[in-house]
Amino acid sequence: MSGSRRRGIHFSKLYSFSCFKSSFRDEHAQIGQKGYSRIVHCNDPDNPEAALLKYRAGVSFSPLAPYTALSVLAPLVVVIGATMAKEGVEDWRRRQQDVEANNRKVKVFGRNHSFHETKWKNLRVGDLVKVHKDEFFPADLLLFSSSYDDGICYVETTNLDGETNLKLKHALDMTASLRDENSFQQFKAVIKCEDPNEDLFSFVGTLYYNGQQYPLSIKQLLLRDSKLRNTDYIYGVVVFTGHDTKVMQNATDPPSKRSKIERRMDKIVFILFNTLVLISFIGSIFFGVETKKDIHGGKYRRWYLRPDDTTVFYDPARASLAAFLHFLTGLMLYGYLIPISLYVSIEIVKVLQSIFINQDQDMYDEEMDKPAHARTSNLNEELGQVDTILSDKTGTLTCNSMEFVKCSIAGIAYGRGMTEVERALARRRGGPVEVGDTSSDVPGSNGDVVDSVKPIKGFNFRDERLMYGQWVNERHADVIQKFFRVLAICHTAIPVVNKESGEISYEAESPDEAAFVVAARELAFEFYERTQTRISLHELDHKSGKKVNRSYELLHVLEFSSARKRMSVIVRSPENQLLLLCKGADSVMFEGLSKDGRLFEAQTKDHIKKYAEAGLRTMVIAYRELGEEEYKLWEDEFLKAKTSVTAERDALVDAAADKIERDLTLLGSTAVEDKLQKGVPECIDKLAKAGIKIWVLTGDKMETAVNIGYACSLLRQEMKQIVITLDSPDINALEKEEDKETIAKASTQSVMKQIREGISQLNSAKESSVMFGLIIDGQSLAFALNKNLENSFLELAISCASVICCRSSPKQKALVTRLVKTVTGKTTLAIGDGANDVGMLQEADIGVGISGVEGMQAAMSSDFTIAQFRFLERLLLVHGHWCYRRISMMICYFFYKNIAFGFTLFWFEAHASFSGQPAYNDWYMSFYNVFFTSLPVIALGVFDQDVSGRLCLKYPLLYQEGVQNILFSWPRILGWMFNGVISSMIIFIFTTKSIIHQAFRRDGQVVDFEVLGVTMYTCVVWVVNCQMALSINYFTWIQHFFIWGSIAFWAFQTRFQPMYHDLIQRRRLDGSEAEISGELRIPVKDKLHHLKECVRKS
Repeated sequence: MSGSRRRGIHFSKLYSFSCFKSSFRDEHAQIGQKGYSRIVHCNDPDNPEAALLKYRAGVSFSPLAPYTALSVLAPLVVVIGATMAKEGVEDWRRRQQDVEANNRKVKVFGRNHSFHETKWKNLRVGDLVKVHKDEFFPADLLLFSSSYDDGICYVETTNLDGETNLKLKHALDMTASLRDENSFQQFKAVIKCEDPNEDLFSFVGTLYYNGQQYPLSIKQLLLRDSKLRNTDYIYGVVVFTGHDTKVMQNATDPPSKRSKIERRMDKIVFILFNTLVLISFIGSIFFGVETKKDIHGGKYRRWYLRPDDTTVFYDPARASLAAFLHFLTGLMLYGYLIPISLYVSIEIVKVLQSIFINQDQDMYDEEMDKPAHARTSNLNEELGQVDTILSDKTGTLTCNSMEFVKCSIAGIAYGRGMTEVERALARRRGGPVEVGDTSSDVPGSNGDVVDSVKPIKGFNFRDERLMYGQWVNERHADVIQKFFRVLAICHTAIPVVNKESGEISYEAESPDEAAFVVAARELAFEFYERTQTRISLHELDHKSGKKVNRSYELLHVLEFSSARKRMSVIVRSPENQLLLLCKGADSVMFEGLSKDGRLFEAQTKDHIKKYAEAGLRTMVIAYRELGEEEYKLWEDEFLKAKTSVTAERDALVDAAADKIERDLTLLGSTAVEDKLQKGVPECIDKLAKAGIKIWVLTGDKMETAVNIGYACSLLRQEMKQIVITLDSPDINALEKEEDKETIAKASTQSVMKQIREGISQLNSAKESSVMFGLIIDGQSLAFALNKNLENSFLELAISCASVICCRSSPKQKALVTRLVKTVTGKTTLAIGDGANDVGMLQEADIGVGISGVEGMQAAMSSDFTIAQFRFLERLLLVHGHWCYRRISMMICYFFYKNIAFGFTLFWFEAHASFSGQPAYNDWYMSFYNVFFTSLPVIALGVFDQDVSGRLCLKYPLLYQEGVQNILFSWPRILGWMFNGVISSMIIFIFTTKSIIHQAFRRDGQVVDFEVLGVTMYTCVVWVVNCQMALSINYFTWIQHFFIWGSIAFWAFQTRFQPMYHDLIQRRRLDGSEAEISGELRIPVKDKLHHLKECVRKS
């Protein structure tokens, strides 16, 4: 889609948005300053083998060529033509998609002050558009108003991030009233905003209207390719079009990845090219020496060649020049040593292998209706060489489907039952574990009282003390009320009412948030309505015991960010009381508590530790009452920070939020369970038996990650743990002093000491069979990745069977992946499901995305996608093993058959004094790799298997064949090459010794070189195809058909569908040697004509 500005102006210039004609001319002086970008006027009407092909084609038209140009051009046209056709089809498909998208219709406000339909491609920056329900947004739009009075709308962003939950967007109050054509006629405003960028979750801008400034955020931005839902229509102004839109800014090419086999194959081609140059050089030396001897002392040695009257190509007087020209001829003649068609064959094979991966029913997830998908075919064989797997935890090993299972309120733990991790703990300790079960506190209580209740998505809480309104009888009923009120109000979820059943479900930005709102509903705090300014609840009043409707005025939402690790809302209660409701990570929340608000801190921390040990995700809940004066002063500062159109705006907003999110009163903590995916422990156990090292990189606490590790068999009972952490009294004491340099120095020394101790443990246990597991936290990891420690850390880590990195940031995940890949030189595979895993997936040799709950960012950045972690077992141990064997054997065989063929030419040349005469007919040489040897090798690459898929899984150690690169090692490669050389020698020697001195024709003459060539060619076709039959492990009718069919096709062609060359041979065998027009090649005709002229002149 075209934009309204020229190609040369993108990021360096400043633009502003102006509704109608801008009157803020003095503001243009700020153009070019950091943070501003534009002013919009609204409603103002292209590999070494390819080079060799080109070289051959170019010189084939010169007398240097040993064969005709057409026989060389034909395969060149086929190869390049096929590539062009493939690219052409793909480009055509892309163009059709572009045309379809650009020709969609949208309503635009025109000069006649009414809306009319136009195509997307005709949109310009500044156009005012109207988008209806279930339509896609044609560009990045600034939301002005909607069918709702308060200017809210609901947006589905599946095309952007894969998330199916709806996002709430809301217009500014001052534009929400613009809801008809008349109201837009007199509207004038200016919008200044950020440069076009790829950040889908951030937008910085300010709206200038009637002398006032209004801050703009991502909440007002409607992104292209997202869809309007649950809203009849919206009005919006176009901010970014075409390649400036955020979705297009994200459309970057993935990093180029090549398998290790491909990189080694390039080295082999280089070796063969050097071999080609060497034998051409040897041939030219012998040719030059023999040519120079033809005239010696005025005597002609080979008089029949007329060395006294010849061209520059054979001139004893200029033997050096003739030798050089013969060298060029040799490069073309022996060029078949370079397997040009190998690259085409490999592409075909890899595409077919990818199709088999995509259609594998054993990797299809019925529940999610998602098959495995190979997004690239370049890395199929790399799947069989993986040494280390680096995995995310949440959504990858676990389901990322959160369930509210336990909570701690006022220092009392609620929630019964055992999680999967707790059951793993019980098995380790040899007895039952009931973490958080305080039934002993309540005499005669029965935890099974509500176990028969119908399961509710997101809610697996069982405790009769709180359910069915019984919480009103608890000692701290008022604290319980405030706790669940925070859960019901502090969120960005959207209630969706089922019109048929009347049931309320919630669209939330994360599974955690949805679980909290559902928990509040099930415990009598039902969130049922939301506007831009109000949140309404059905609450159970703990004093009267009755349900009441309460509406809270929503003043501000301080959104969650990875830096803040918390979220808050400021509301005004029906009693006109200002409240700050806050939830967040314990690492930041406990720091913000007031002295009087720490009443239950010790008990809550103890419960949080137990929940973490049980593999649960925890969140601390707190609140604060605000005074009117304090709130007004803070609001002025907050709004000023939000209206700042600078690169530091986010930092200013966070700083303002920090000022109000303090002196909190602790209410308790939540604990939600993210269950392990089906088959994860068995999959990890099988991968470990295959000799694959597994690392888990997670943002969770150490306790949670370790216990998840035991639950999924990553850590095992017989393993010894090496723990590296900075959670020590010495470091904690230094942190209180806030001396950053001292802390960094002490931390580095501590991590260094722990790494050395770990290496010492490993060295002392080398003679035993003890396995080690390494656990390191994120703070320690930051120091371990320093240049002076990273080698020691990696030495320790790669010696351990399992590694768990806790509290890891997305950048640390990518850095660890890069370190393992570059230092070890082994194949790494990263697997994850979220946006925070993208860097890790792109950094690894192979990126596998889980198409899960967190969206499609990871899947879109990956090389392969699967629906469940357990499918990784089959992807690697079966498909990876097969693809590695097939590609390795295919490449080795390809080099073998080309060397066997090419060196028969060299032996013939040596036999013929290196004359430059090819042993075979031009077309035979061209068709060798096309018709007579190509299909069997493709069948090998697609169908061959040493063992079945079932046995691959039963004996996972077979996978080490690829990890150790046994089938594509240099001894194996050189062995195949030597086999080709020996085969060519045997074929040539046996052929020449058996027929060259025999009376072959009816007139008693011996064979000529062409009959010899056909005989050798037949032997080559037989030998290489029989070698293929000997190499195949798994025969199907397809292999039989292709191998014996290729031989039969050669026999059929020479007998029943002969080339013109074959007709000449038959006539010669019959004693008829009359010259037929066209039987001589052009270079021979030229040479014959030259000899005739020399005879005539003499």
